[in-house]
Amino acid sequence: MTSTTAMDGIEDADETRSTGGGRPEQGGDDPFDRDALPAPAGATGMLLRSLLAPRRARVAVAALLLLLQQAAVQAGPMLVAYAIDRGVPAFRSHDYGPLAAVGAGYALCSLGAGAFQYGFIRVSARVNQDVLLDLRGRIFRHAQALSVDFHERYTSGRLISRSTTDVESLRELLSEGLQELIGVILSFVFISAMLLWLDLGLGTVAVLSFVPLYLLVRLYQRRVQSVFMQRSTAIAAVIVKFAETMNGIRPVRAFRRERANDGEFRVLNHRHERSNGDALLEMARFVVGSRLVANTAVAGIVLWGAYRVAGGTLALGVLAAAVLYLRRLYDPIDRLGMFLNSYQSAAASLEKIAGLLAQVPSVPEAVEPRRLPARDTDRPGREVVFDGVRFAYRRGGEVLPHFDLTIPAGQTVAMVGSTGAGKSTLAKLLARFYDPSDGRVLLDGVDLRDLATPELRRGVVMVTQEAFLFSGTVAENIAVGRPDASREEIEHAAKAIGAHDFISALPDGYDTDVRKRGGRISAGQRQLVAFARALLADPAVLILDEATSSLDIPGERAVQRAMDTVLRGRTAVVIAHRLSTVEIADRVLVMEHGRIVEDGTPAELTGGDGRFAGLHRAWRDSLVG
Repeated sequence: MTSTTAMDGIEDADETRSTGGGRPEQGGDDPFDRDALPAPAGATGMLLRSLLAPRRARVAVAALLLLLQQAAVQAGPMLVAYAIDRGVPAFRSHDYGPLAAVGAGYALCSLGAGAFQYGFIRVSARVNQDVLLDLRGRIFRHAQALSVDFHERYTSGRLISRSTTDVESLRELLSEGLQELIGVILSFVFISAMLLWLDLGLGTVAVLSFVPLYLLVRLYQRRVQSVFMQRSTAIAAVIVKFAETMNGIRPVRAFRRERANDGEFRVLNHRHERSNGDALLEMARFVVGSRLVANTAVAGIVLWGAYRVAGGTLALGVLAAAVLYLRRLYDPIDRLGMFLNSYQSAAASLEKIAGLLAQVPSVPEAVEPRRLPARDTDRPGREVVFDGVRFAYRRGGEVLPHFDLTIPAGQTVAMVGSTGAGKSTLAKLLARFYDPSDGRVLLDGVDLRDLATPELRRGVVMVTQEAFLFSGTVAENIAVGRPDASREEIEHAAKAIGAHDFISALPDGYDTDVRKRGGRISAGQRQLVAFARALLADPAVLILDEATSSLDIPGERAVQRAMDTVLRGRTAVVIAHRLSTVEIADRVLVMEHGRIVEDGTPAELTGGDGRFAGLHRAWRDSLVG
């Protein structure tokens, strides 16, 4: 047996005690159970206005160019009417001027429409790209600023969906939908004015025919709104499942979850397919209905106009122009349906993005930040005090009912205890991933809530069991806490930790890309890189959260040698999973139900008859066995 036997079950998982890592318990109406987070009334409109406001000048230029383009396009039927009623009779009299003028005018209008359309596309494309760039940046920055509590409840898959699928929905609206909508509105205004000017009767009938079309659009909009919200939620569920499965591919393979995951993914995929089908069905109903109304209106107006032409009360050119205008008036109706699709999809996506951006950090920045006192060169580390601290997760039971603890500067404290004892919660409070429900956590007498985040992160560093490495080189990962560090400083930190030899043996040495999550190197090597990172950052307080629990014996010994180096001259809190880790501590705290039940040096507690002594005897017996 190995040295891990005695305490294999003594890992802390406070978050699983009643909260699932800060996530809500099953049951109840929690907003994080839904894909869309709640947002204040009007938040979606405010978000859109804030995105467009800095670009209002270019938006105005784009609108003007589109207005001129529509004017050039809608001049065509008027030129046709002039040609029929004036140009043809003049041509019969050998006067070619009117028809030549019509031809030249038509050519100029065509060229002008093309030029204005080109200008509009260029300006609007720039606005669209700037808006999308701004929005993605806001989502990324805001997600980083939100507290750990948020990220433990809101999956990374949903964040990916917000910044990809939902932003893409807005791109479709801005690049295609808005142009269609503005084009339809301008066409309606221009054509209605032209028809009324050409003939009051024909114009009035044409305008009145828009009443049933308007009612049809309103009905379609109401019906399709819920459909697109369901579709947006369905695609987000697909992304979440995909991201979750790929991030957990090792346990998926280890526990043969492939078939079960495939079944669950198939259900989510079919749900997305059904929601897409519902959207297409609603679109088909709208297109059929709108074409029926439009064709009926055109047929009626043409018959009435022909009757008047035959009676001599309406010029043939006017009727020809009116028919051309009517076709232009009703042709965009299908495109209006496509815009409504884009609009509803973008509205659902914007609502979700607005809900995300409306979230506020549960660990806010200090209003009037203070600075830590200068570090005393004669007294390494900083004093840590938990003063009357009480803490409970959002939807879980109380983890720390009332906790007091003072850790003198430079002392290494090991915390042991059963699952749910509160060890990792204390570490998270000291790192200020959470704030206490009551009481204070002090660093050299300064409340952590009064420190600016950069000041706190310079003073307190946490090394977790996972030893997360980012994609990039080994050197870049060591320099995470000090990006301005020189190569000599990086290598010095690695040598001090004992990581230099294995790093130098890598294909490109310190410039070797560790790949996703550091998958190119072993768990023990990742932990050594994490210790080199902590040593280079040079914090006054270091938190080690079960830093050796996932390592084999050789890896554990290498990491423990590194721990001796990195802990020297600092205040340290070590969340211990293995008793071998405890031996390096100056002081051991045994915790149970959020309280300290034993406190003393390793030798004092080992020689007693308490809980720690029993664990230590079991550990020693396992070594002998």
